[in-house]
Amino acid sequence: MKREVNLKSIELNNGETIGYRETEDGNKVLILIHGNMTSSKHWDVLIDEMPEEYKIYAVDLRGFGISSYNKQIDSLKDFSEDVKLLVEQLELEKFDIVGWSTGGGVAMQFAADYPEMVKNLILVESVGIMGYPIYRKDEKGLPILTELLQTKEDVAADFVQVLPILNAYEKKDKDFLKVVWNATIYTQNKPSLEKYDEYLEDMLTQRNLVDVDYALMTFNISNIHNGLVEGSGEVDKIKAPTLVIQGDKDLVVPRQMADGIVKGIGENSKLSIIENSGHSPLIDDLNRLKKEIVDFTS
Repeated sequence: MKREVNLKSIELNNGETIGYRETEDGNKVLILIHGNMTSSKHWDVLIDEMPEEYKIYAVDLRGFGISSYNKQIDSLKDFSEDVKLLVEQLELEKFDIVGWSTGGGVAMQFAADYPEMVKNLILVESVGIMGYPIYRKDEKGLPILTELLQTKEDVAADFVQVLPILNAYEKKDKDFLKVVWNATIYTQNKPSLEKYDEYLEDMLTQRNLVDVDYALMTFNISNIHNGLVEGSGEVDKIKAPTLVIQGDKDLVVPRQMADGIVKGIGENSKLSIIENSGHSPLIDDLNRLKKEIVDFTS
């Protein structure tokens, strides 16, 4: 049975308007932060399955979904500061937080900056503590592993990972986006045809692909240099119990990123591997994902 969920928006005092989905019921507050090429819409299957005791807020990050994009972001911290303003205006003081993929980086940054607000941190197929590198490509389109992209201009010119997506967004080419997602995200299972089309339509709302990719490249809360920027060491400020969920068949985020998060956060963290799951356990193993979140936050 579907839960009653309302799509709302609120104007932050930084001039951005942030959209979010909120359940009608529940008193155990859970914040959901989506990843790149998605929005709060992609959490719908999980929200419907979560116990009614959970009061869920699923955020549309700036430049996604119905949220505004008045000022360009340069870092994942820009996103996490939006989340901070949002929860303050909603008068939420302490809660569990779940971040998927890019949203995992946003959630880690938030947990590092505001440890007193986070009860439990759950990272689903998350970017690592040293960010997500994008490499220059050779004439065959293969990555040159010794040459990292450096600037937003570099990112915008990437003819393998970025330009094709930008072109698909401009042309509203959902067929191409579906091919990409079938090859990289929905590698084990796929949503229903109706829901898949809703997700593809939602992807077209993104207005910040280059900025997000740059923010992922330059995200580094570790204690060492990632080849592009020096580590901030902010991983040491994450105090919340942390669960890292990783599909064993994820083609987007390698297992070593999950291992690096656990090693970086230390004894207050643990890794849970979901077998036969790719980058979207929301589709590949929803029941297991729900159980992991409920068990960890109970």
